[in-house]
Amino acid sequence: MSASPYVLRRPVENEHLVRERDRRRVRDLLRVLLLVTPLGLALLAYTWVHLEHLETAFQIREIEQELHSLERRERQLRLEAAYLSSPQRVQELAETELDLAPPRPDQMAFVEGETP
Repeated sequence: MSASPYVLRRPVENEHLVRERDRRRVRDLLRVLLLVTPLGLALLAYTWVHLEHLETAFQIREIEQELHSLERRERQLRLEAAYLSSPQRVQELAETELDLAPPRPDQMAFVEGETP
């Protein structure tokens, strides 16, 4: 291949060349950042609110389950208290375990009138 007569081969010395800033490019980059940043922040805010909503829903579900469990336990305890405090059971326990009997007539004292 032959060299063209119009092409001169010279060594390129560009050590001292400094690239000038393209102000239009910087301005365009700032425009893009100003448009994308609010959209990104809005997306992050929406995601955060959504995750907080989900976490709150899970907490509500756990609390409701605990409430139902406690209500069941309360019903059981009320039934047990009603059984344990029934007059027949109390009388039976007094007679069998404590050896108590109804008072005899000579053990009873009747008070007439009102007491101060």
